[in-house]
Formats: sequence, structure tokens, C-alpha cells
Amino acid sequence: MDPRKLKRSSDRYLGGVLGGIAEYFEWRPAIVRIGYVILSFFSAAFPGIIVYIVLWIVMEPPEE
Repeated sequence: MDPRKLKRSSDRYLGGVLGGIAEYFEWRPAIVRIGYVILSFFSAAFPGIIVYIVLWIVMEPPEE
């Protein structure tokens, strides 16, 4: 069983949401961030901002 939890990353630019997603899936954070920005841009940015804020509220904070 995999004990990983989806949580915000301490390696962050804003809230650590995309860094946390990258750590969870063991992807490179830069690729996740670039992909999210491109996806948000092509969806008129507004839904991307709302999703980011919701994820920031829902995800656990990083362990310091």
C-alpha cells in the first residue's frame, strides 16, 4: 500500500500546489507548472485560477 499523501510542496512559487502534485506523481515540477499555465491560458485562465485556489485550500500544508 502506498502511504503517500497529496500535500502542498515546500518547493513552491505561489502556494506549492503544483509542486505538491509533481511530488505526488514523481514528475518534474517545472513540467507540471508549464503544463498548468498552458492549460489555464487555453481555458481563458479563469477556471485555472479557481481550481488552483480550491486545491490550495483542500491540500494539506507541507511539513516544515
